[in-house]
Parts: sequence; C-alpha cells; structure tokens
Amino acid sequence: MNWTRDKRNFISWWPLFVFLSALLALLPVSSQGAEKPGQTLKKIRIAYSSISGNMAPLWVTHERGFFRRYGLDVELVLVEGGSRAAQTLVSGDAALAQMAGAGVIQSNLKGADVVMIAGILNTMNYEFIVDKNIQRPDQLKGKAVAVSRVGSSSDFATRFALDRYGLVPGKDVSILEIGTQPDRFAALEAGRIQGVMLEIPLTHKAKKMGFRVLANLKMLGLEYQHTGIATTRGLIKSQPELIRNVMKAYVEGIHYYKTHRKESLAVLARYLKTNDAEALKEIYEDIGLVLVPEKPYPTLKGIGVMLEELGGKEPKAQTARPEQFVDLTFVKELDSSGFIDRLYKTTPTVVAGEEVRPADARLSVKSKQASGVAKSIPPLPGMPDRPVEYTIKAGDTLSHLADRFYGTALKWTRIYEANREVIKNPNYIYIGQKITIPSEI
Repeated sequence: MNWTRDKRNFISWWPLFVFLSALLALLPVSSQGAEKPGQTLKKIRIAYSSISGNMAPLWVTHERGFFRRYGLDVELVLVEGGSRAAQTLVSGDAALAQMAGAGVIQSNLKGADVVMIAGILNTMNYEFIVDKNIQRPDQLKGKAVAVSRVGSSSDFATRFALDRYGLVPGKDVSILEIGTQPDRFAALEAGRIQGVMLEIPLTHKAKKMGFRVLANLKMLGLEYQHTGIATTRGLIKSQPELIRNVMKAYVEGIHYYKTHRKESLAVLARYLKTNDAEALKEIYEDIGLVLVPEKPYPTLKGIGVMLEELGGKEPKAQTARPEQFVDLTFVKELDSSGFIDRLYKTTPTVVAGEEVRPADARLSVKSKQASGVAKSIPPLPGMPDRPVEYTIKAGDTLSHLADRFYGTALKWTRIYEANREVIKNPNYIYIGQKITIPSEI
C-alpha cells in the first residue's frame, strides 16, 4: 500500500466530499428517513386551491421530504378556487389536488371523473367577517360580499350562510368573484365589499383592525366536506401504486404536523408569509391539532349535506349519493393494515403547545379538550338557577356556551331548544344576537 499516494488522493478529494455533505444536509428529509439510494423519483404535480392554514398538511408533507421518501418528486402549484383546481385534474395538468369538496362535487355532477380520496377538513372553519358598521345579517341587504370563485368552498359557505339568514344570494346580496383570501380581504379593507368568509390568520388580522365577526362557522357537529385530497378515477385505475404512495406520504406528513410543533409552525410561516406568532399558534392548535384527522376519511354525511343544499338548483344533486364522490380504498388500506396506528403509538402527540406521553398518544385532541387537558374555558359566574339573557360575542358557539354555563358542551341542545324562535339553525348564531340561557334546574 502506498500511503503517501493514498493520502494525497484523499486530500485532493476532501473539498468535494465536504461540499457534497453540506449539500445533502440542506435537502429536506422526513423524520423517518429519506428516499432510498439510487431511487428514481417520479415527477408529479399536486395543486392546492388556497393560501390558508387548511393546506398545512400538504405543505408540511412536501417540505419535510415525505413524498421523496415514497419515490415522488412533487411540484406544488397554487390554483385558486375549487372549480379551477378540479379543471387541472380533468386536464391532466395536476395528478392530485388539495381542494374544496364543493369543487369535487360540482365537477363530478357535470360529468367529470374527479373523486375525493381523503378528507382533510370535514367541517367549515370560516368566519363571516363584515364591515365595521354591520351588526345584523339584514344589514347586508343591498351590499356586496366576496368569494374566490363560483363553485369554491368560500362560495358555497357564503351562499349557505346567506340562505340561513333569509337573504337571497344574487338578489338581496351581490356576490363578487375576487380570488384568494388576501385579495378578498384587501377588497374588504378598501370598502369594495361589505362581507367575506375568511380563515385564520386573516380572521385574526381582521378582528385587530375592528372588522366584525357576523358568524363563526366552526359548527356544532355539522359535517361538511370543506377540504380534501382529490384525483381522477382514471388515474386511480391506471396508476394505483402512485396514489397509494401519495397517501402513505400524506398520512406520515399529518403525523409529523401534529407531533412537531416548531418545524410545522416554520412551514406555516413560510407559506402564509406571516410572522404573527399568535395567528400561527391559532392555526396550529385550532385547525392542525383539532380539526385535521389522523385518519383522513372523507365525510359522507358532510357530502350529503352539500348535496341537499345543491339540490335546489342542480337536479342531478337530488338523486346523487355521497359514495359516488369518494374512493375510500387507500385510506381504508392504511387504516386496516395498522399503518396509521403505528405512527401514533411510538410518537407523543402535541397538545396546546405541550407533549403527552406516548401511552396517551392515541387519545384524541377533542377528548383531551373535553377533559381539560388541552385548554379549558373558564365558567361564567354561577350555574344558572333561572333563565339568563345573553348577547352573542365573537367566538361563541352553542357548545362553548353550554360548557361555560353547564360544565359540559353536550348540553348545547338545551340552549337551542329554548331559543328556536330566534335561532333558526344551531350552527348560525351571530354577534349581537340576544338569546336566553335556560336554567340548569
């Protein structure tokens, strides 16, 4: 062995070795390993339909390298609105899309083979933000509100809310297509519109600026397919292994999102372009930990609610069944095989900024909140021994009020039954509305 020659060769290669090592260190990797050496990555495009906290699981899955781990070189593209996102799937410009359920349903009813394979947000988390001078729903008459696109989730939620308030969309209230949430919020600031459905963090900013919250649509158990992962039946049939790998990566991404607070907040800050720590915390805790499911099944009941609403103007919706808009194959595979359960058995789950023991990891966040582990709502002074008049404030829901007055959210129906004349729908109460809290006795 010629040690001198070998030493010279080693020294000559050392700068290149250091450079390559540094380069590899910069590549995003998952907490459980990167792609296999020599693996050829399949290039695909995944669209997302809004810049909001709802998209965080997709962003985290991408940024932390889970797609690459399963052999996928993913390009994320913003395609505003659910209807346009559905078009990218039909045209083949994107293989999958994280998008509004309304876009999937409406494109499917028109003959497209778009279906949802995962449910990411199975309820509405919008707040209806209105002009500072509007205090009641009837004051929206003759005014204009904004949505991203016709057929999008913001459009569906807006029409749904206006209908519940007894206002006719397009007649009593004008609906304008304006685009992304930042664009819609800018229109509200400029006075071009008087109402808009917004999500965190823009709701947080709007409240700071003095805009009013007319309604909070984080509903009392009302299921609604707000956001999910969609693709086409054609792609499922021709490339089932591709879809399977996407879903494996995605459920690992959800797990990482729920168990790595600091890293996930950094991803949120980057995509939402905000350093507002309070707003980012609210997104992570109220949406990421509570609303995003560990097992991302779409909600058939929620799709049924949407079909019922569409039935008045879309005849095909009247006879459609929720099952025709979903393909549960891949989520069921991951669930029945124990793939998802194994993730949470070995890693502590983050709850309201803290970690719990691995043995508690399967306890759902909702149950922790109910038991006071996550965060409790301080009760109002004294349990009511006689009816109490109450004025709805920002953030109130019937379940929160029941928890505060009676010590359990499950008694929200007591409040609803006592106020049927003024509360037409338990999911739609508004700021300034006067109700009666019945006595506990």
